[in-house]
Amino acid sequence: MIKLGIIGCGNMGGAMLRQALKAGLFQPEEIVVSEKSPGLRTQLKSELGVHVTFENPEAAAAPNLLLAVKPQFMRAVGDEIEGKLNPDALVISIVAGYDQAMLHALLKNEKAHIIRVMPNTPAMVGEGVLAACRGRYVTDTEWAFGMKLLACMGMAEEVPERLMDAVTGLSGSSPAFVFLFLEALADAGVRGGLPRATAQRFAAQTLLGSAKLALETGKHPGELKDMVTSPAGTTIEGVAALERNAFRSAVMEAVDAAIQKSKSFHQ
Repeated sequence: MIKLGIIGCGNMGGAMLRQALKAGLFQPEEIVVSEKSPGLRTQLKSELGVHVTFENPEAAAAPNLLLAVKPQFMRAVGDEIEGKLNPDALVISIVAGYDQAMLHALLKNEKAHIIRVMPNTPAMVGEGVLAACRGRYVTDTEWAFGMKLLACMGMAEEVPERLMDAVTGLSGSSPAFVFLFLEALADAGVRGGLPRATAQRFAAQTLLGSAKLALETGKHPGELKDMVTSPAGTTIEGVAALERNAFRSAVMEAVDAAIQKSKSFHQ
């Protein structure tokens, strides 16, 4: 019996599918995936054993539906699944820029049970941030199920819809900013004489360990920074260089630019 339908199974949809299977929330035979790419359909079938189809209405008929397509394809998807969606289905959408009102209009169902989610790519390894906005018609049972599904991919928290654009800019887009920083750290290590592979491992582990330290201690980042920054030492020289180059301002402006772009999708 099919319990979960997925429309779109690229990076994020595929990550959520794999983590859900890994957590044992579904068996492969309980999932049907609609994907337009023939190569990806073949891969998903052979690797995961799930049902695969080219037809979006087939996935839309499931009691639980994950919408994981790119925003530019959503209108076409809405046209394809019109009249095929179970009126009582739980719809979980990770489509960037589509708020609850837009999703209700797309599905042509003002009482659709919708959970809007903004995930990020670390969900691919079970370490994502998944902000969830609960629709007014989502039952307590559906909400508990939805949050359980999201939690197998990382940190899942409820966020009011008015803050979803901020989430998009902060946790949705920022992995790209972090990877830029990671690449720059590794390049600096190479410049200092370290082999490329060593520099990249050290930089990545430093970011991982620093983030874990912040989460587990709950200390303010400034306090953790001060733990490393000795008087007249090497670290304060590096901090001063970052300040001269407006590092913090550049990061804040990058996140704000992403927030403003997210807002433009539904203005």
